[in-house]
Amino acid sequence: MAAIKNLEDLYLDGVKDLYSACKQTIPVTEELLAAARNDDLKKALQASLEGTRKGMAQMEKLARAHGEEPSGEHCKGMEGLVAEARKHALEADFGDDEVQDAAIIGQYQRLAHYAITGYGTLKAWATRLDFSDDVAVLDDCTASTYEGDETMTRIAVKGGVNKAAM
Repeated sequence: MAAIKNLEDLYLDGVKDLYSACKQTIPVTEELLAAARNDDLKKALQASLEGTRKGMAQMEKLARAHGEEPSGEHCKGMEGLVAEARKHALEADFGDDEVQDAAIIGQYQRLAHYAITGYGTLKAWATRLDFSDDVAVLDDCTASTYEGDETMTRIAVKGGVNKAAM
């Protein structure tokens, strides 16, 4: 890894890190989707996959716009969250499907919150660097990820997954 000498270097390192995070999120989200039983949860996870793929493509676009390759970084933070999602939502011994669906929602939201934080940090740096085109892309990614998170909360609370898991 090259030395990070200034805010632009830090920003580009962050873009590549978030690209890696998105890349790692896709397979585990596919696994969560395969394990989910609730129809609304399945639909939300499918939409999340599409959103994550779009986010990954946007991080690639941002990296390339600044003359960088998007790969080369490995996001250790997301690696840990993916391992936790597998352990707590896929490999645990569940008493019934509703409990597993509640676990899937919780673990998915942990993944989403990491992305929300990453996009927000990158947006702050892009704003300071006056990368207005990047800021617009990051706004879209953040809004999409927030929407997915809010959908999961609705499914858990108003959709009755948490109640059924009791």
